[in-house]
Amino acid sequence: MSSTTDKLKGLANEAAGNIKQSVGKVTGNEKLQAEGKAQEVEGKTQRTVGEAKDGVKNVADKITGR
Repeated sequence: MSSTTDKLKGLANEAAGNIKQSVGKVTGNEKLQAEGKAQEVEGKTQRTVGEAKDGVKNVADKITGR
C-alpha cells in the first residue's frame, strides 16, 4: 500500500471509529463504544505507518540525490 493510501484509510478509520463511539455513548451501547475506540486506534496506526513511509522515502531520496 502506498503512503497516501495508508494515510487516507487511517483517517477514514479514525472518523468511523469516532462516529461509532459517539453513537455508542448516546445509545448506551458499550460494545459499540469499544469497537469505535479500537477502530480509531487502528486508524491512527495506519496513518502513522503512512507517515513513516513518507519519512523513509524522503530520506532515501536525499541519499540518492532525487
